[in-house]
Amino acid sequence: MFAFGLLFYFGYGNPLPFANPDYSLRENVALAMVPLVFIGLVLGWKYPKAGGFLIVIPVAIGFVVGLLTEANLTINLAASLVPGILYLVDGYNRGRLNS
Repeated sequence: MFAFGLLFYFGYGNPLPFANPDYSLRENVALAMVPLVFIGLVLGWKYPKAGGFLIVIPVAIGFVVGLLTEANLTINLAASLVPGILYLVDGYNRGRLNS
């Protein structure tokens, strides 16, 4: 997922969000969301709660913006939610087992 995301992010053109006035709000939010999801995927290996939140919160914001702008919701967002939710479950289970 990480390799596919990097290809998408850098293959999109200018990867800086809100730098190109031709991009819609939905595209700009996606470009801002992708680096946070990447960081969450990597960070989740060591710190599952932090990684899970860095994945789930931007994706939730992306869903809200998609609904408000009536853009199509893509499966790419849902695919990144799976590891985010699993990181959160793992992080909270580790905390419960350690106490």
